[in-house]
Order: sequence, then C-alpha cells, then structure tokens
Amino acid sequence: MIQSVNPVPAFDIKQQYSTLEAEVSAVVLEILASGRYIGGPVVEGFEKQFAAYHGVTECVACNSGTDALFLSLRALNIGPGDEVITTTFTFIATAEVISAVGAKPIFVDIDTTFNLDLQQVAAAITPKTKAIIPVHLFGQPVDMTALMAIAQSHNLAVIEDCAQSTGATWGDQKVGSIGHIGCFSFYPTKNLGGCGDGGAITTNDPEIASKLRVLRDHGSKVRYIHEEIGVNSRLDAIQAAILEIKLRYLDNWNGQRRAIAAYYHQFLSQVPGIIAPEELAGGVGVWNQYTIRISGEGRNGATAKYRDSVRQQLQERGVSSMVYYPLPLHLQPIYQNLGYQPGQLPVAEQICHEVISLPMFPELTQEQQDQVIYALKDCLG
Repeated sequence: MIQSVNPVPAFDIKQQYSTLEAEVSAVVLEILASGRYIGGPVVEGFEKQFAAYHGVTECVACNSGTDALFLSLRALNIGPGDEVITTTFTFIATAEVISAVGAKPIFVDIDTTFNLDLQQVAAAITPKTKAIIPVHLFGQPVDMTALMAIAQSHNLAVIEDCAQSTGATWGDQKVGSIGHIGCFSFYPTKNLGGCGDGGAITTNDPEIASKLRVLRDHGSKVRYIHEEIGVNSRLDAIQAAILEIKLRYLDNWNGQRRAIAAYYHQFLSQVPGIIAPEELAGGVGVWNQYTIRISGEGRNGATAKYRDSVRQQLQERGVSSMVYYPLPLHLQPIYQNLGYQPGQLPVAEQICHEVISLPMFPELTQEQQDQVIYALKDCLG
C-alpha cells in the first residue's frame, strides 16, 4: 500500500486566501471602518460587475444560493397547485425551495453527463407545470439550446441553478444568462466563493429584478412600508467586497480547474473500473467537481458498499474524496409522500452508488494530481 506523506484534501480554501490576503484584508478593514455593513455602494458595485460579467442587465445579490432559488420562484408567482420540473440528482436546496413556496417538485432522471435527461423533461410537462429548474451540476452546462426550445414551446419559465457553475458557458453565453433567471451560490467551496454564505440572481427582466429586490428586503420598497410578505436575504457588504476582488481572478481559476480536469482525464479515462465524466460539445464547463464513476462489480455497475470501500482505500493513501450525492431526491425521506418508487429513475439511482468526487481546486499541484491518480489506480488494482 502507498502511504502518503502529504495528504491531498478534497478542497483547500486556505491557499486561495493566502494569495489574496493583503487585498482582501484592506477592503474588509475599510468597510469595518466605514460602519456601512449592509447594502450600500459596495453591494451595488458588485451587483453591476457580476451582471456585466454574465452579459445581463440585472443582478440582485442575496443571502445564499438557496435564497436565490426561493426568491426567483416567488418573483414568478409560483406556488400551491403549480409544478416545477427539476433533476433528482442534485443538492436538496434545488427541490427544497419548490416545496417551500408550496409548489410540487417533479423529478426526472439524468443522462450520463449527470445533467437532466431532456427527453424526460418534455414528457413530464403537464398543464400544472410552470417552470423548469435545470442544474448545471459539477460545473457542466446543460444543453440550454434544447432546453429553452422545450420551455418556449410550452410557455414555461426557466430558472438556471448555477450554484456550481459560475463562469461556465453554453455556446457564446454564460450560464445564468440564457434562461429567464439565473441563481448563484457564493458558498466558500464554489468556483466564486465568499468567506461565508452569499448568493445572487441574474436576469434581463427589470420587472423581475424589481420584485426580487422587494422580496429580499422584507417585502419593502420604502422603509417600514411593506407591500408583500418578504424575507431578510441581503448580501453583507464585506462579502460583496471580497467577491468583487475574486471575480477578477475567476476566469484564471476556472482555466486552472479545466487544466486539472484534462490531466485527470488523460490518465484515468482508460483505467478499467473508472467511468470518467463527460463534457457536452457546445459547452465549456468549469469543474466545480471532477466526479468519476466506479463501475466495479459486473454488468449492473458498482454498489455503494464497493464505492465506499474504494474511498476508504483512497483515504488510507492520503487522498480525500467526497460523494455528491449518495441518495437521489425522489427517494429522500422528505419526499416519500410524492409516491416515487425505487427503480423509477434508474440512471440517477445507479449513479448515486458509483460517484466519487476527486480533489479539485485551482491550486492543486501536479504532484498532488499524480498522487490522486496513482492512489486510485492502486486501489483498483
């Protein structure tokens, strides 16, 4: 067994901070001295830059990626009696917000890119369907040309979940600028991550943006005059200032992620027992995760037990990894009332038994990448 002298983490936030420490510290101290911590010109400046980066006219910053999705559904007046189609293979927040507004999530299966099976999306549309939430999972864009054609033919809103894909493109457009609304997370491990929670919503519709601004601030345009039931979902000025700095480095960091993914792919795509991730022609992904599938154990693929044993062996060799996600949403305890049965969305169910996300962050060295590759090959014999 290969024992690692220097363990490889799944993600390392500290390295990125160390390269920006002086720049970040200066703006944080300036804001602390100003006494203006909520809203104000710093947040507005970040919103303008984030909108410009995505080629849209409007950006509304908020407290988290989850709130971005929730507020977007509220702004579109989606609620009880409505259905929203989304993927079963994603973080709970994507569906949680649909339930939170009183609507019903309609789960569809994925294809081998880990993203929505668009044929199943079209088949799931009913008279109650009001919107589709595609998730650009692991930083890989959904085929937005095909998805928008489906949505437009049925007059449906499209809310892009871009939590893991800031900077990814489909064709010549950034994700988050193609649907009616784009939703972003600035959780620290994201491609553009803050030093705490944060989120943003992009759109080209000024009426939607105006409603979002009211909803995020207790349903109020004028202080103490409340027009709607809103929430408290504002981005702190300190987070906005940090994100504005990081936005300048984002394309470079995403390029480093793509180089790491290419290196992984070069050495892992032909290894027996590994199914390397796919990248759709027409899109440029940003690799928030590099997620392989462990095919193992015969024609039906790997079991979760086998996958977990591989992860344990990697850990023993000093390589950390993650599982995104161990259970699809349609089989989660909270959604048993929707009536989905095991075997109903088989691709996602099988992939949940197979996925391992390898270490991925811009500062990952080639020596560390080699360590991951050799350790994985060693585990698989």
